[in-house]
Amino acid sequence: MRHGEVEYFADGKAFRPDEVPLTANGEKQAIAAGELLKNVKIDRALVSPLLRTMQTARHVLTGRDVPIVNYEELREIAPGKLRDLPADPMTIFRTFVNAFGTTISEDDQFLGGETFGSMIKRVNGIIDRTLADPTWSNLLVVAHGGVNRAWLTRALGTGLDGFGRFEQDPACINMIDVDERGCLLVRMLNFSPTNAAKLGHRLTTMEELFAHYAGINTHEEP
Repeated sequence: MRHGEVEYFADGKAFRPDEVPLTANGEKQAIAAGELLKNVKIDRALVSPLLRTMQTARHVLTGRDVPIVNYEELREIAPGKLRDLPADPMTIFRTFVNAFGTTISEDDQFLGGETFGSMIKRVNGIIDRTLADPTWSNLLVVAHGGVNRAWLTRALGTGLDGFGRFEQDPACINMIDVDERGCLLVRMLNFSPTNAAKLGHRLTTMEELFAHYAGINTHEEP
């Protein structure tokens, strides 16, 4: 899953990455996901150390005695400081909307921060350890748009060429099956429990983020 809806900017300022909470709608999305998954026996949940993934997992697992484990490797790809981006509005726009594009290389930086190669390497590490662990049958992984793309492009065999070719909407559910050889099969992709028809979803994740950023006209660190 991706975490539920959040607002990265509020009152003219950007939240610190570790402190971005779910909105009220994000909580409803996570609860709806939990209802959809209520008959799935989940052995444990893997989440990033960020507040929004922990909140999402807790709502999904309400009433269940399922351990929730933080993994640093599931942290979202880290942006640079927004105040260091070029001041030209069109350059800023292109930097945002092309950040999850279809021509990404391992050396490209996400908004001037972490490289995609670094993020892919750490996510592949936890995927490898997870696949080698025989103690689970069903896992819930609650992470982020970029991290989820790393899982899914590995399963699809596209690498970074496929990174920007699908979306990860708030609280979306993906289902990946694993066979006895460790091969991955995508059974579901970007399903939104509260909006299966994707009504109103016309912008990409990064277009929406830019709209929020431009709306407050800030160069604060994200």
